[in-house]
Amino acid sequence: MLSKEKLRKIYYKKRKKNYFEIKSSFFNPAIKIINNSFLKKKINLAIYYPSNFEINIIKIFEKLNNNKKIRTLLPKIKLKNDMYFYQWKLFDILRMNKYGILEPCSVSKIIIPQVILLPLLIYDDYNQRIGYGKGFYDKFLNKYLKKNKKILTIGVAFSFQKYNKLPVSRYDVKLDYILTEKGIVIKK
Repeated sequence: MLSKEKLRKIYYKKRKKNYFEIKSSFFNPAIKIINNSFLKKKINLAIYYPSNFEINIIKIFEKLNNNKKIRTLLPKIKLKNDMYFYQWKLFDILRMNKYGILEPCSVSKIIIPQVILLPLLIYDDYNQRIGYGKGFYDKFLNKYLKKNKKILTIGVAFSFQKYNKLPVSRYDVKLDYILTEKGIVIKK
């Protein structure tokens, strides 16, 4: 079995080589799951600002721009490499962090999302994921899942980012769903 580090290198190159622009309709299956899961409740939806050939998740704003029941959040890395989420609107100013990722400049209070659309480099048949190796999402999710917070997790990827069975550790959090251009993958 290949190591996580070796897989990261292979799949980063693969994503860069095979990247293509998606349409806003790509997000329809995820929006349907979110709406069905939360019905008429207000939702804190965490997204990421795309970089390194990640799927352009900003296109979800084409679908949610006028939806009053959804508050959009972006992650911000703080001291000790802890990640927190803050409200963000499409034209709010962002700054680049030490990893080259855009994050909110002005932050008020930390908001815990009910739904997270998260990036990944690789996923498998069991909805495990490998990211860039810093563990920000796994650390955040482990912290809040221990507090019995239910957070719906949807990994966002291209279908070519799939690998049979990934090596996992006890800190890795299995995702609820994976969204690709072929639709939603439900965990086994």
